[in-house]
Amino acid sequence: MAQDHTFDIVSKADLQEVRNAVQQAQKEIATRFDFRGSSASLTFEEGTGTAKVSGDHDAQLRSVIDVFETRLAKRSVPPRVFAWTSPERLPSGGMKQQATLQQGLSGERVKAIVAAVKALGLKVQARIEGDMVRVSGRQLDDLQAVIQALKGRDFGQPVQFENYR
Repeated sequence: MAQDHTFDIVSKADLQEVRNAVQQAQKEIATRFDFRGSSASLTFEEGTGTAKVSGDHDAQLRSVIDVFETRLAKRSVPPRVFAWTSPERLPSGGMKQQATLQQGLSGERVKAIVAAVKALGLKVQARIEGDMVRVSGRQLDDLQAVIQALKGRDFGQPVQFENYR
C-alpha cells in the first residue's frame, strides 16, 4: 500500500525578522547625514501589519523605502511581502507612503498556483486549503519537480514550501 506524500505552498513573513529590520532601518534613518533635520521616518504597526514611511520630498521618501527594503533583504525577508500604496503629498509639503504586510495567499493567487501545478501534467493533486495550497502525490520525484517548477514562477508574492513529507 503506497502512501501519499505532501507539502504545503504558503506565503508567510517572519514577524520577528520584520521587527528587527524595522528597528535597524529606524536606527540608520536617525543617524544618516542626509536625513538629519528632516521629517524622514519609518514606523511599523504590528497589529495591522502596516509600515508607514514619510519624508520631505519624493527622493527622500524613496531613499527611506530603499533603506527599509535593504534591511528586509539582509534579514532574509523578501521585500515583496509588503504591498506599497502610491505616495501622497501632505499639506505641510512632505510625502508619505504606506505598505501592508501580505500574510497568506489571496484567492486569485491560490487559483493561479493550482492552475500552474495542474499545467505541469504530473501525477499530483493540488487542493486549496484556506490561504494555502496542499500538493500531494505518490512519488517524491513528482513533488520535487513541482517545487522546482514553482520556484521559477512569479505569483506577485513570495511563496514558501513547508511540511514536506
